Amino acid sequence: MNILDIIEKYPVIPVYYNDDPQECIDVVKKCYAGGIRVFEFVNRGAKALENFRILLDYKNQFLPDLKLGIGTIKTAQQAVEFAEAGTEFLVSPIIKREIAEVAKSYHLEWIPGCMTPTEIALAEELEVKLVKLFPGDTLGPNFLKAIKPLFPNLKFMPTGGVDTTELSITTWRQAGVYSVGLGSKLFAAPSDSTEVNWLENRCSQLLTWAK
Repeated sequence: MNILDIIEKYPVIPVYYNDDPQECIDVVKKCYAGGIRVFEFVNRGAKALENFRILLDYKNQFLPDLKLGIGTIKTAQQAVEFAEAGTEFLVSPIIKREIAEVAKSYHLEWIPGCMTPTEIALAEELEVKLVKLFPGDTLGPNFLKAIKPLFPNLKFMPTGGVDTTELSITTWRQAGVYSVGLGSKLFAAPSDSTEVNWLENRCSQLLTWAK
């Protein structure tokens, strides 16, 4: 199965970064236990590349069916560095032709961030298959409903603006998204500190709603 087929089957994608590599491993393990099979680590800290390599080594040893990609890629050089490190897909908050060329040369799926119909049209021109709607909270499900008929061959994923509620997940899915990305809201611990397995349970519940 290619990455898009796996995303379709597991349409909730955690978006995460931490300076502590052990914390990164622990979070990935918990998300995996909750049913997650596609995980986006993000290039948002000084240890991003180092920790990504550690996380990828762990994943390859113990979670081989998990797809691990890198997000917040803003330059072609960053794309090359993480492609050489072994990322399984690339995600960007922006759309840039140079990154598309790197992704193509490494045979990687690239999910660029778009905010306007013009940017989405560029993504289509660059042969992108899955577009990241970013920021999702600014655009909203109604934006997707309005532009989706213009781009019938593209798939869409909102990031930023997806909440961990059934209403949020189902509203986005009914609007026609292919998958959803969740960052800080996914990893915000509940007020009930006695719930030990809250992250695993939350991931499992989100996947149930999304499917």
